[in-house]
Amino acid sequence: MSPLTPPADGLPPDLIDRLVARAASEGLLDVAYARVDSPLGPLLAARTPRGLATLSYADFRGGVDAVVEDLATRLSPRILEAPGRLDDVRRQLDEYFAGRRDRFDMPLDLVLVAGFRRRVLEATAAIPFGETRSYAEVATAAGNAKAVRAAGTALGHNPIPIVVPCHRVLRSGGALGNYTGGVEKKEALLRIEGVIL
Repeated sequence: MSPLTPPADGLPPDLIDRLVARAASEGLLDVAYARVDSPLGPLLAARTPRGLATLSYADFRGGVDAVVEDLATRLSPRILEAPGRLDDVRRQLDEYFAGRRDRFDMPLDLVLVAGFRRRVLEATAAIPFGETRSYAEVATAAGNAKAVRAAGTALGHNPIPIVVPCHRVLRSGGALGNYTGGVEKKEALLRIEGVIL
């Protein structure tokens, strides 16, 4: 079975839910994913039993199939579209985009990053809503003040944008800098948070 054509396609929702529950109970589901509509375009959210592992701008990364194939390679081939397993993620994202949530409350699984990159993402996750930091400040918080460029690279490969708010990291002097989903998405997120009026 290919992760790109899950057996649940075209089946009634209750049957899909039973299939997902059965796969999980038998230890056959390592990664559950769901498509998420957002004002910034389509997203793909994926979680492991430990927490949210990916929130991807699907249009930027070659579409849903490309993201799922990458997850099947990097995390596990036991991946299944299981929207019910990501209801809390979709709800919190909807609330965030509607201006009713200023922090996310969900477990994260940073399995796709390690070492300094992981420390950069952990430092970035601590930046409060409506505030920003420079790449230099994030590098310092991650334990290496001289690794500003490496911090930028880590943020450019953030597997969980929005929730791990790499959009809150700016260049010294306040310039926006780059963003995985495109600078217009970074600007839109900062407007939601009141940083850009």
